[in-house]
Amino acid sequence: MTVLKDRKIILAGIDEAVRAGARINQACEVIGLSIRTRERWIGNEAGHDKRPGTVHHALNELSVEEKESVIAVCVNDEYKNMAPNEIVPALAEKGQYIASESTFYRILRKVDMLHHRQDSREPQKRTKPGELIAQGPDEVWSWDITYLKTSVRGVFLYLYLFMDVWSRKIVGWSVNEVESSTVAAEIVAETCLKNDARGVRLHSDNGGPMKSGTMLATLQWLGVVPSFSRPHVSDDNPYSESLFKTLKYKPGYPEAFDSKEEAEAWVGRFVCWYNEEHRHSGIKYVTPSDRHAQKDVALLEIRKEVYQAAKARHPERWSGTIRNWTRPEIVVLNPKANKREMAACA
Repeated sequence: MTVLKDRKIILAGIDEAVRAGARINQACEVIGLSIRTRERWIGNEAGHDKRPGTVHHALNELSVEEKESVIAVCVNDEYKNMAPNEIVPALAEKGQYIASESTFYRILRKVDMLHHRQDSREPQKRTKPGELIAQGPDEVWSWDITYLKTSVRGVFLYLYLFMDVWSRKIVGWSVNEVESSTVAAEIVAETCLKNDARGVRLHSDNGGPMKSGTMLATLQWLGVVPSFSRPHVSDDNPYSESLFKTLKYKPGYPEAFDSKEEAEAWVGRFVCWYNEEHRHSGIKYVTPSDRHAQKDVALLEIRKEVYQAAKARHPERWSGTIRNWTRPEIVVLNPKANKREMAACA
């Protein structure tokens, strides 16, 4: 609704344009006002909105005193740690009714009190970790720990698994009987030294072994830059989560392991298959080892030539271009919302 002051300014402008020789309909059209609206404004000098159904004040609105009583109850020591949907029933048990829960919420929102009112620590806002861009092997790694079920109820083994985000290759792993920051530090040191990967950026979740003082000191000694997911947000570490799913859904994965040695043997076979035989959908169906060694360039070029030759022999069988065998050069871990560079984690 246009207020009376603005209406007068608009009408005066139209009148001035008419006196200068313009037609009323043209003057109204320039400012986006219909002739009918202009006539209605002229006939309504008071400036009130006379459209049917318009309500300026709710008939059931609480009085100022009642609104103040709602606020007083919410800041009272007895109720300050309770939400409105707890306060209203508590008042009803004492034979009191001031307003509904929705009214409580509406009043608190209006006075900016609809937030943490307890003496306890407020919930902490966690920001998404910064994006990590990999353009080659041993630039960005991801790691995590997963449980391996044993034949003894309640007893688990722990698989520490490190992978290269760019190539998807498993660069290090270990099966242990405990989940420990000391063990994790030893494994990451051994993995980095074995792969000559000092300076790699290492992403993990927010678990204790990942953020322990022992681990952070080891990473600093290795020159490794750590990166962490938000607490309880698995999407921040998608590559490791996807790898664990591939491991546990692989045909032949046992329901339980009878010993650590059995688990090590099975994981060893899986790693060999995954790195050397598994054609990964996220890297154009080449094996992680071939991509890590950058042999995928020649392989993808061969595929491209084969497809082009097939199309040349029978062009009538192709409705468009050949399959895209372009190599994904960049992989982004935790990309920003406006970017789409991250390859699929299948």
